[in-house]
Amino acid sequence: MFTGIITDIGTIVSLEQQGDLRARIATSYDTSGIDMGASIASDGVCLTVVDLGEDWYDVQISAETVSKTNLATWDVGTKVNLERALRVGDELGGHIVSGHVDGVAEVIAVSDEGDSTRVTLRAPRTLARFIAPKGSVALNGTSLTVNEVDGVDFGVNFIPHTKEVTTWGGVAVGDRVNLEIDTLARYVARLGDMPAL
Repeated sequence: MFTGIITDIGTIVSLEQQGDLRARIATSYDTSGIDMGASIASDGVCLTVVDLGEDWYDVQISAETVSKTNLATWDVGTKVNLERALRVGDELGGHIVSGHVDGVAEVIAVSDEGDSTRVTLRAPRTLARFIAPKGSVALNGTSLTVNEVDGVDFGVNFIPHTKEVTTWGGVAVGDRVNLEIDTLARYVARLGDMPAL
């Protein structure tokens, strides 16, 4: 379980296809405090640590995960948002994020508004109904508030701090973004679909 509050920007230092895709991610985390088998959200995808070094960790990524996320676009040098798993007693600064990506959204517009940046994204049609104004979404692992919704398109705003401590400072039209809808929205929609007993 995660909060969508990014705590490091990692860098992909190697990718190797070994049945599954194996990625090495450089990090500023103190890796002596990371256990083998720990979960780290990498661009919003909950991945399991399978090896560790002084300033890196390795993860294995199944073909299923690659097909459902933007991880196929990773290359050596790609920067990724990182968040370690939530511990009991940690502050819940964002919203509850599972690290299970629902689909991939596409950035269709980027514009500066003062010091902030407004980004419009297009969600997969099957997920758009779960996105509501003032609701929460996780985009590449970052907890964000939805500003507006227009059909399958929705907008979010990035303040300067968020652009500095995440990869969102380099957002561009055409970027494919991991989208996790709010768990509460999923359950509310499910309840609305159920016939009365």
